[in-house]
Amino acid sequence: MKKTLTLAALLFCGTTLFAQDEKKKEEGFQFTVVKENPITTTKNQNRSGTCWAYSSLGFFEAELLRMGKGEFNFAEMYLAHKTYEDRAKATVRLHGDMDFSQGGSFYDCVYCMKHYGIIPEEAMPAPGTLYGDTLPNFGEFFSMLEPQVSAIAKSEQKKLSPVWFKPIMATLDAYLGECPAEFTFNGKKYTPQSYMASTGLNMDDYVSLTSFTHHPFYSQFVIEVQDNWRWGLSYNLPLDEFMQVMESAVKNGYTFAWGADVSEEGFSREGIAVCPDVQKVKETAGSDYEHWFGKSSTSTDRRKHLTEKPLPEITVTQEMRQTAYDNWETTDDHGMLIYGIAADQNGKEYFMVKNSWGTDYKYKGVWYASKAFVAYKTMNILIHKNAIPKNIAKKLGL
Repeated sequence: MKKTLTLAALLFCGTTLFAQDEKKKEEGFQFTVVKENPITTTKNQNRSGTCWAYSSLGFFEAELLRMGKGEFNFAEMYLAHKTYEDRAKATVRLHGDMDFSQGGSFYDCVYCMKHYGIIPEEAMPAPGTLYGDTLPNFGEFFSMLEPQVSAIAKSEQKKLSPVWFKPIMATLDAYLGECPAEFTFNGKKYTPQSYMASTGLNMDDYVSLTSFTHHPFYSQFVIEVQDNWRWGLSYNLPLDEFMQVMESAVKNGYTFAWGADVSEEGFSREGIAVCPDVQKVKETAGSDYEHWFGKSSTSTDRRKHLTEKPLPEITVTQEMRQTAYDNWETTDDHGMLIYGIAADQNGKEYFMVKNSWGTDYKYKGVWYASKAFVAYKTMNILIHKNAIPKNIAKKLGL
């Protein structure tokens, strides 16, 4: 009898634990793909501020897949090298009155590919290998490069010597590798310009879009952020049309490079980007309120709670979006690639995002960004002109 009761207790305990696991599983995010466009493999920018290079080149690699050109693997360090060359020169020309940093913009990629061409990954040393690492690590690199640029830019000399740029170029070559003037790939000789031409990409086909009220809609303006140091122009759309472009693009087979702010508590390392309505969440937190939202709670606690399962989200308005930008709450933190749409277990849709932080994450390098998050925290996107609905393109003069 004892044996039977023990067995029954074990079975009951096992069933209870299974039910609890199932309940926990149901409470988490469950995604179903609605539309997924082809992309290349996920890379890892590691300890480098080069998300702009990985996301923009990943976008153009996806464009070539869309165009039926096959799979390409472009060299991010070539793009970084050329961009840092130009940014150093611009910083010196402005006597240090602009920011020299690791960051960049999608326009850096467009400018580079148009003026300098591009090369395959194999045509330069693998990122990190020149200084004994297996991935990019710019800690030592930029601790040397920034002071070099600053010393020249803020020099009190009345005239620069003709060799001022040589030590900067030597540092770039030492850490990133020399940019080849010519290389052989798949048995054929190329220059960066001829390789670029072979892809069939036309940089004039791509535009940057944004949505802010401090400039007129349906016009172009320079987004005022430090990493837009080339002063690239973006077309300005009302928020509803901006979102319409993004949704329509994905559903019609297009991807786009996505610049966004990822500093919010709704952006987790577990692959979720949401804008929870914190007040509504607090009201339903019950006895867990103090743990998640009390004075003793940490940002990590709140972030975990706000991104562990579907929760009510804020309704984003144009005014909210503008206020967040004007108050420095929305900045150009991170560049990624949006390539699909998925729905959670409640039917709510999210954009599927390719990140550049490697694959050691819950969704193997994919993030799911709610439409509320995208509406609120997008700085700008880079997209093919043909992906824009015709009625909106007409308003932009495209």
